Amino acid sequence: MDIVMDAQALNAFLERDFPQVAEDHRVESVGPGRLVARLRVNDRHLRPGGTVGGPSIFALADVAIYCAILSRIGPVALAVTTNATVDFMRKPAAGRDLLAECRILKLGRSLAVVEALIFSDGEDEPAARCSMTYSIPPKRPQNSAL
Repeated sequence: MDIVMDAQALNAFLERDFPQVAEDHRVESVGPGRLVARLRVNDRHLRPGGTVGGPSIFALADVAIYCAILSRIGPVALAVTTNATVDFMRKPAAGRDLLAECRILKLGRSLAVVEALIFSDGEDEPAARCSMTYSIPPKRPQNSAL
């Protein structure tokens, strides 16, 4: 399946439909079955000890995986997470943005399974691994009444 939305289109979609996450999250690149997104880390993402907190890591994975799916199916605002697993493997580096490198494992008509590795910018070893399943709502026939 071809790329339907590139990084620019995905960022515009987030700014328009999800402004609450667009300030912190940005799609960096989109490729066949892959996507890289960035969390612009600032003080509100930190927990005691100066590391990025788990909720911020989860949010990056969720936004990035959602965008990876939309890059292939288009702007389906009602696609939702139905399952999520996060393995926190190491402390993210202090003072650096986080990157989510996503890979689409399965993209069906009603379900998508995507994996994301979360890295501190410039680091080779992942800080976390996330796997999520999304439910994709059925397409409405084009001539159907609302």
